[in-house]
Amino acid sequence: MILNEEEKKVILDSIRDVNDFPKPGIVFKDITTLLNNKEAFQVLMNHLESRYKSYNLDYIAGIDSRGFIFGAALADRLGIGFVPVRKKGKLPGTTICEKYELEYGFDEVEIHIDAFNNQIGARVLLMDDLIATGGTAVAASRLVVDTNANLIEVCFLLNLEFLNGVKRVEEIAPVYSLLNI
Repeated sequence: MILNEEEKKVILDSIRDVNDFPKPGIVFKDITTLLNNKEAFQVLMNHLESRYKSYNLDYIAGIDSRGFIFGAALADRLGIGFVPVRKKGKLPGTTICEKYELEYGFDEVEIHIDAFNNQIGARVLLMDDLIATGGTAVAASRLVVDTNANLIEVCFLLNLEFLNGVKRVEEIAPVYSLLNI
């Protein structure tokens, strides 16, 4: 299932561009304006529910932090569990970590080792709001796979095509991007 042009416009028009944030030269895609637009959020969630209801998913994993919003809302609609993939040091209990490269240094994401209730082959959808270079998404994808889950697909609301991050993630799992910009 693909968004029609009217649905794409409703969603895209609800996302605000913020110039020079978090640093000069960056155009930040602010999804808070999508979240407070009930029509756009409903169009988005209806589309995601329609797309994924036949995937027989067991869990949705959301990447810290905006992936939590869409992932948890979709998990609720599908009647399945939600699992957070957090920045290092934010989860209690036993976790596994994956390091990834940033423009100037490294960062890490982590997941509980038993995030999918030790279910071998659990069918998981990984979600985030945006993919740029793909570092965080690749690390999160590896974590899902490292828990012995079956990563069915990685879903992004926005794909910044010129940064080619999707290609890196596709080496691990199929990718679906609602809007390619």
